[in-house]
Amino acid sequence: MKIKKLFLAFFLIFSPCVLFASELFHDKIEDGLDVYAVSEVFADIYEKLDGVNWAGKNIDIVIEGLEKLNPNAHIAATGERAVLVWGDELIANYPYPESKDWKSYGEITTALLLKMREKDAQLHALSDAGLYQVVVNALLSSVDQNGNYIYSRDAINDSDTRILTSIGFDGGRDFRGNFRITGVYKDSPADNAGIHEGDIISEVNGERVSKISDSEMSAILSGYNSGTVKLKLLTPFGNKHVTLRRATVVLADADIIHRAKNETMDGVLEIVVHKISNGSVDIINEALNKYNDVGGIVLDLRTAVGDDERTAAKMAGLFLGQKPVMRISETAVDELEVVPGGDAVTNAPVVVLISDTTRGTAEAIASAFYENKRGVLIGTPTAGRSRIASHIDLNNGGVLELFNKSVKTGNGNVLDGHGVFPLVCLSNIRNTQQREAFFLNVMNGDFNAHDYNSDKNVDVKALRKACPNITNGSDEDNMATAVSMKILTDKQIYNELMDL
Repeated sequence: MKIKKLFLAFFLIFSPCVLFASELFHDKIEDGLDVYAVSEVFADIYEKLDGVNWAGKNIDIVIEGLEKLNPNAHIAATGERAVLVWGDELIANYPYPESKDWKSYGEITTALLLKMREKDAQLHALSDAGLYQVVVNALLSSVDQNGNYIYSRDAINDSDTRILTSIGFDGGRDFRGNFRITGVYKDSPADNAGIHEGDIISEVNGERVSKISDSEMSAILSGYNSGTVKLKLLTPFGNKHVTLRRATVVLADADIIHRAKNETMDGVLEIVVHKISNGSVDIINEALNKYNDVGGIVLDLRTAVGDDERTAAKMAGLFLGQKPVMRISETAVDELEVVPGGDAVTNAPVVVLISDTTRGTAEAIASAFYENKRGVLIGTPTAGRSRIASHIDLNNGGVLELFNKSVKTGNGNVLDGHGVFPLVCLSNIRNTQQREAFFLNVMNGDFNAHDYNSDKNVDVKALRKACPNITNGSDEDNMATAVSMKILTDKQIYNELMDL
């Protein structure tokens, strides 16, 4: 590593500055890219990123981040030059732009990418929209793992909708530039036509996919009308011609399971939340009003995600009423307290299921149940990835989605990087004997609970190791169901756990 640094330093000091910004490109179109249009987009991206507040942290977005696009790439920079070394080969030496000279930042970024595309077939296969995406990912890799470039604001899912107009599959370009199908929606037009994961689309409406940009492909495959799409597919069984019409596919953000009252237990309502959205809030509100006599509720947030504080407040408010759900911080000094506007619609006992895939505002909701003693948290620790997204419009119609707002609990405890810890750790109750012993300890008052969620000195890594993720999803489901039902159907156990 030391030798490599000396090698880079040598070129920084002794190599001539071979090009000026205006001389970086030979033609308007190079390697299939309109270099000046692409540079303008990159310039806009740098400028917009420079104006973002990162939850009180001072963040510098630098060109050197581009080296994360390939492990062979190494970029060294001083105030005067940017040098790109590929392995041990010097392949670019450009003047480093002046501070805030976004035009030059954009041009040098494009020039470096052209050099890298010569060496990297995967980069070479990307369209301009694909390049924007991977560059934003690289620049943000040490700041915001979820931040990304979206080719159009229309591509951002509206939180008010649960309807997708699509021909019914997901896909993307592989490292060879082929557009490969990665998943098919059940009962969609694609599913009914016999399209399968792994099939390759070679032509769309008579045009080769290699000539269609990523944004154009997305508009063809999913839009706002029932347009006809004709595909030529390469399958394991040969070529296949398929004609599809975009159709409405309902994507529920929450599922409801009602277990009716019987001789042994009161009715239980299971609510499985996939996404914190207005759609899921509507589904849950309708179910709570329809089954208003249930003896208990299982709120399953194990795979729930969300990045909008308003919908999270609505969902939490159905159970908590007007209690603080979270605090949002975008700068070091300002915090926004998020409180639902309405009253709770149910007072039924609640068990909240959480896991390492509970992320975003779902973590804040789980914490709100805990802090307000409104429900018993069971499962394994959450992801600790609680941030709210900002959507920043770019001049080319694209959008930067940046998760730059940090989320704290209603009481002000940090969630991002910490997470939420369950009162009952499911991975320590792996069989019937352990489950019976656990509940016996609760009944006898021998269950010693510790408030890890508000303990600022807790060793997060050690605690996650003590309550590890459950590898088998079926095992987790079975344990979660058995423990939840026992807690909700035995009022003494529920009360004992709520009083801890």
